Amino acid sequence: MGPLQGLRVVELASIGPGPMCAMLLADLGADVVRVDRLEPSGLGVPMAPRFDVHGRNRRSVAIDLKAAAGREAVLRLVECADVLIEGFRPGVAERLGLGPAECHARNPRLVYGRMTGFGQTGPLAQAAGHDLNYIALTGALHAIGPAGGAPVPPLNLVGDYGGGALYLAFGLLAAVYERQSSGRGQVVDAAMVDGAASLMSLFNGLRAAGAWGAQRGENLLDGGAPFYGVYETADNRHVALGPLEPKFFADFARRVGLPQRFVQGQHDRALWPEMRAAIAALVRTRTRDEWCAQLEGTDACFAPVLSLDEAPAHPHALARASYVRVDGMTQPAPAPRFDRSVPETPRPAPEMGAHTAEVLAEAGFDAAQVQALRAAGVIA
Repeated sequence: MGPLQGLRVVELASIGPGPMCAMLLADLGADVVRVDRLEPSGLGVPMAPRFDVHGRNRRSVAIDLKAAAGREAVLRLVECADVLIEGFRPGVAERLGLGPAECHARNPRLVYGRMTGFGQTGPLAQAAGHDLNYIALTGALHAIGPAGGAPVPPLNLVGDYGGGALYLAFGLLAAVYERQSSGRGQVVDAAMVDGAASLMSLFNGLRAAGAWGAQRGENLLDGGAPFYGVYETADNRHVALGPLEPKFFADFARRVGLPQRFVQGQHDRALWPEMRAAIAALVRTRTRDEWCAQLEGTDACFAPVLSLDEAPAHPHALARASYVRVDGMTQPAPAPRFDRSVPETPRPAPEMGAHTAEVLAEAGFDAAQVQALRAAGVIA
């Protein structure tokens, strides 16, 4: 069983980083109850639950949060929870009667997690936005893209998931740990702008030290260095080369036949254009799989660029069981790994409200009360 077994989480349904955070907790054994809306709206691309990877390992209750009886039902769930996750704009939870004050009145030990783009305070707190907007404010978006070109959206990995979901999960577990000594819960204000800015810590330091240029595509880790980049192969596929350290670059050069003067002048920026052209010409002489046969598993810091369909079948992924099959769908396995507290195989995401009666019964509602709520249209 996962290391978070026994942790009880109430998740008020949202999109993006909130569900991702809840999935991380649920994957590691937490009992996550998702409170779904009776008529979901704006919760992402409509699809069957089995394809909703972020929704796995949950139980679902469907409750009308605008109804007084619905709010009371959620507060009853809060009474026996360790953590609550909400992703509304600042002030919305309070207007619903489900803000920190109301929840802590019922359960002073509750850790109340708030996931937003711009945070609970500040001039942009009430503004609408998405991942791209949040990372634009942190320098992260400006730094990603080709030299002479526009910034490139890095999917929604940096804001939603790296700066949002992961920092929220980290903050929640930190607050649960602190509660062991204080006996009290607290509010965790996780903003994607804050998390994304934190992710840029290294580059802030490099910039201050004069070791990071202001322009995209001219630096060590942004594609500027010819020994840290992506190259096209003879079959129009790509490989990723990253031998940053001199010993690894020397190993790469020896294996592919790159002239030694490039090894000796690895960090001579005047050589970089010629070095890049030489590496590109070499890589184009073979197919991606031929390069894999020669370089994969060596100190040349090499990897093939795999598609989403190819990644699960890679030998390393297979050896580590990095992907699992859930309800006929291949998806990433829970991470990270533990030597004793091994998480169970994930369960598929539930249908909306599939566990309403079950969860309410655990919160102390009897059958007649559940039926009354259903008859009044408060639950589904």
